[in-house]
Amino acid sequence: MNPRKITDNVFSVGAVDWDRRLFDSLIPLPDGTSYNSYLIKGSEKTALLDTVDPAMKETLFENLSDIKHIDYLVAHHAEQDHSGSIPFVLEKFPGITIVTNQKCRDMLVDHLHVPADKFRVVADGETLSLGDRSLQFIFTPWVHWPETMVSYCARDKILFTCDFFGSHLATADLFVAHEAQVVEAAKRYYAEIMMPFRIPIQGHLTKLKAYDIRTIAPSHGPIWNKPSLIVDAYADWVLGKPKNVAVIPFVTMHDSTRRMVRRLAGALIDRGVTVEEFDLPVTDLGKLAMSLVDAATVVVGCPTVHGGAHPAAVYAAYLANALRPKLKFASVIGSYGWGGKMAEQVAGMLSTVKPEIIQPVVVKGLPREADYRALDALADAIALKHREAGIAP
Repeated sequence: MNPRKITDNVFSVGAVDWDRRLFDSLIPLPDGTSYNSYLIKGSEKTALLDTVDPAMKETLFENLSDIKHIDYLVAHHAEQDHSGSIPFVLEKFPGITIVTNQKCRDMLVDHLHVPADKFRVVADGETLSLGDRSLQFIFTPWVHWPETMVSYCARDKILFTCDFFGSHLATADLFVAHEAQVVEAAKRYYAEIMMPFRIPIQGHLTKLKAYDIRTIAPSHGPIWNKPSLIVDAYADWVLGKPKNVAVIPFVTMHDSTRRMVRRLAGALIDRGVTVEEFDLPVTDLGKLAMSLVDAATVVVGCPTVHGGAHPAAVYAAYLANALRPKLKFASVIGSYGWGGKMAEQVAGMLSTVKPEIIQPVVVKGLPREADYRALDALADAIALKHREAGIAP
């Protein structure tokens, strides 16, 4: 793949990873990903913005094969899928200066053993001249690490955002072509990576309103040439109210919990609540994370194993707590054979999110008619809570 022109003297020189299916040994990548690196040729200086995952460094160097000299390497973020090829870039362009903030500089020294004398440390709002173009650095900490920043090129009105506004999507399209597909991929990316930091992201969205942005160039996925598409989506995901949605992740061993989930799901639908149901042993956890972006309520369906919660349900509760969605309400349904504190254990794992816990429904063995009536009552309680919170008609 050759360098791809974004505008005059601004190029995409990164790599598309069609085959990668797991990130951080945790996050599923059903559609692959890309590691976007950008080259800006100013009238006086040339800058490379971020690098690529080390596994794809040869693609980066193929795209830079005609470049004899690079003055600056801007490091927006220290994570290795963006910074991991910096040591190889230093070998090829030994005179290059790495431009970043103090926290990122310290991380790159620790994580990649980059020599400390290779850096130019910049402040929030500082500008770097390339001649006829300049880059302004805007600090965006906790998107999604503490050292992250973005760069704005005023001449071209391009915002280079690294992980911010990105999407794990391998595509031949340089710019967003299939809007619904890319927004969905960006929502998955936000849910899995950004959602725990939605409070600082609120401030960053406000900060970026001061800039005339015509193009957003992230480090994963295609480039947004209609920036309002992704900015408006983020505003909804970060600032919008939870929606009239109940998410039910569940696991079942002998069908008792499954029967309970089906009764509750049907009762909620009858009461006008949208239900998203996930059978945990076969669930794409990225889809579960996406559903939590909008949900007002989560109900964990869980059997009891040796007196405690089934490990799959524990993982789902842990995930929901770690991602810190806008949840308002939560409950637990499930069954036990002879005893245990499954419901208390699962509810207690949501301590960071702090939803209001609606009375769980836990049964011994297979549910009886009285248990089904209790599930109907739980559906009543959830629907009422949604109406009282102003998120349901």
